[in-house]
Amino acid sequence: MKKYMKYRNVMKGLMAAVAVTLLGVPQNAAAQDDVRTVDGASYYLPKTELRFSLLVEKATFTPGDLAPYASRYLRRDDVSMEPSTQYRIVGMQLSQKAVPDTTKFFTAKIDGKHSVRTLSRDENGVLLAVNAEPREAKARKPFVAAPKPAPVNPRDYMTQEILSAANKVKMAELCVQEIYDIRENKSLLNKGQADFMPKDGEQLRLMIDNLNAQENALLQLFEGTTDRDTTEVEVAFVPTREVEKQLLFRFSKYFGLTDADDLSGKPYYIKVEDLHSSPTLNGSLADPKKDKDNIGICVNLPGKIRATVFSADRALGAFELYAPQFGTTESLSGEMFSKKFTSHLVLNPVTGSIESLETEPLK
Repeated sequence: MKKYMKYRNVMKGLMAAVAVTLLGVPQNAAAQDDVRTVDGASYYLPKTELRFSLLVEKATFTPGDLAPYASRYLRRDDVSMEPSTQYRIVGMQLSQKAVPDTTKFFTAKIDGKHSVRTLSRDENGVLLAVNAEPREAKARKPFVAAPKPAPVNPRDYMTQEILSAANKVKMAELCVQEIYDIRENKSLLNKGQADFMPKDGEQLRLMIDNLNAQENALLQLFEGTTDRDTTEVEVAFVPTREVEKQLLFRFSKYFGLTDADDLSGKPYYIKVEDLHSSPTLNGSLADPKKDKDNIGICVNLPGKIRATVFSADRALGAFELYAPQFGTTESLSGEMFSKKFTSHLVLNPVTGSIESLETEPLK
């Protein structure tokens, strides 16, 4: 009797392995199924995770070498003497990701009485297609920062006299004199009174641009420089119900994105509204009271929501989208996968709703 039971368990394991192969399910997805039998395959329907991609600009200020003399020679009292770093949010985008909804776990019948031949799932066990090639989710393009121009070296625009200055006080005097000379030359060019006037408008523009570059480079010695870098950070959130005001993340202008319990960061909230709108699906749904042949093929009818991200004094953005956790789940009629018919079902990889459904009679 023990030998028989051992043989039976071994054969059952072999048959289950064959069923996994026939279903065309990735190994890593199959390993995550809670239930798998010879005549069935388990899967999840998805819920939507919101991915907020924040573009964060980091501005690093470096004081100029001659900053202490800006007030005396340029009458500038607003020049900072201390280095600093500040952050700010310059943009936000929303993308969606499907995650398994553990409350929507089903087992599809795979047996000789039905025409279910393949059942495709993603790496997390979320149903993608039945008897059809799944549709890949559109990948979001990551943010790529534009190339930055090479930094300007003020020494490239200094005269020999400035470079030979004995101390910073003298260098500041000579730099300011050069700045005023540049401004005077620009004024003369604009008035048409310069000793060497350009022949046409294009030459005039080039000369003005060159003088502006010289002036800005020398002003950096007093005003300092600000280096800006933009990076992308992501905040994930799974909405489950309507909320008026729920903490989404905290952001500090001195530290950037901070932990949720770090009070140095300014709070940003999310508001979730259920718009009570869902797509319709007629003729393919099973009536639980009449359909005795429920084969376990279910789909989502997602509900439409509006998600708004805001702080006490700023609105970052509002987005409308479909989220299955705000809709309903329906079973497809078993007749669509009977011995008389075969159906090809492709689901939306994010919401689990029907993308395409084709039914044809079996020959």
